Amino acid sequence: MEKLAGRLMCLMLGSLGITKDDVKWAVGPTGGCSALQLNSYPACPDPDRAMGLAAHTDSTILTILHQNNTSGLQVFKEGNGWVLVPPLRGALVVNVGDLLHILSNGLYPSVLHQAVVNRTRHRLSVAYLYGPPSEVKVSPLSKLVDQTNPPMYRPVTWSEYLGTKAKHFDKALSSVRLCAPRIGFANSKDQSGVQVG
Repeated sequence: MEKLAGRLMCLMLGSLGITKDDVKWAVGPTGGCSALQLNSYPACPDPDRAMGLAAHTDSTILTILHQNNTSGLQVFKEGNGWVLVPPLRGALVVNVGDLLHILSNGLYPSVLHQAVVNRTRHRLSVAYLYGPPSEVKVSPLSKLVDQTNPPMYRPVTWSEYLGTKAKHFDKALSSVRLCAPRIGFANSKDQSGVQVG
């Protein structure tokens, strides 16, 4: 799973012009750090009265999820609300986490999702949580930052971010944010833009 996660991350970052040399920690001998999480959601005859897993984004680079054949995973899609992600036999679900959101300077937004319980069937899922080595500071990659696209997030280690997430939960990403997206300001003397550095 670690090889798959590393490959997926490299493919996603590669789509932004990022090479393995730009994320040396991801391809080094230690690679990333990971954890495995088993989730169990017993059937509930009145699903509206039970919570599966509250709406959240993952504190990872990527999360690779295997679902059994019982539905319950939902992602939030702007303009549509909560959309069911049906389980497909032999398929894995890949969620972009907050740390990839930071690395990509917001170009790959983290996925807001939740799990709801099923009325008649027990649901199981296994999540592979992939992140950087604990000592690595994650920040927007330099190739994605310029005068018109300043770094939107401060450097943070995974363990530091987990502490921030524990304290601020759904506000964790905004708590490490430096500035709002800056679109259309190419002139460095333009005082109406956000100043960085």
